[in-house]
Amino acid sequence: MTETTTGRISENIASFHLIRYGTASAMRYMAFDRPVLRATAGLAFWRLMGTGRGRSMSLGADLRRWALFAVWRREADLESFLASSALSARWRREAEESWHVRLAPTASRGRWGGVDPLPGPHPRPAGDTGGPVAVLTRASIRPSRLVAFYRVVPDVDRLLARQDGCLASVGVGEWPLARQATFSLWRDAGTMRRFAYAQGEHTRVIEHVRAERWYSEELFARFRPYASEGAWNGDDPLKGTLA
Repeated sequence: MTETTTGRISENIASFHLIRYGTASAMRYMAFDRPVLRATAGLAFWRLMGTGRGRSMSLGADLRRWALFAVWRREADLESFLASSALSARWRREAEESWHVRLAPTASRGRWGGVDPLPGPHPRPAGDTGGPVAVLTRASIRPSRLVAFYRVVPDVDRLLARQDGCLASVGVGEWPLARQATFSLWRDAGTMRRFAYAQGEHTRVIEHVRAERWYSEELFARFRPYASEGAWNGDDPLKGTLA
């Protein structure tokens, strides 16, 4: 099963959608939604994912909340999906809470399922503009490194919770345990870089990841959020931050 289509992404438009239903029976939509997404015009890459209970990756799953990451050929394709897709219509009809953000990629490296979902070049902002930053990190964890990976997750979660520049974060994943990702929002690029590179606990984890080859595949992508709507845990974490 592929979740990509061939051809160049002309505008480098991405989106992230976080949907919370009333009951865990929403699990069935993971199967029902895939044919809809495969047939969606202009959708160049997509992943449906479950979510964790905490702010980062964890062993606990929230079976009522699901996520979609998508890359679109044109802004108009995303507009059409949100306005007329059966999937987005169900979000409006059945979801207890939903949040949607539009993303302009500014940096990306790595692959997802053997594919580069965000081929460049990406326009780089002129200096640190001070606006919010979104980050997507994704990895396929080697089976032999699963225990080591989940042993350090609580420490990283506690560190993330102490970052006053982190507006919101959620752990997401395609498969239980082994294919994990984190989507996070930061007040600005400076606060994001301080967490990534200046925190001792986090840099030690990165050193272990590299030295012991925990991942068989990984992706890091950074975005400029430029529009958001809806609620994530009762509020829009980007409210008042976008020009």
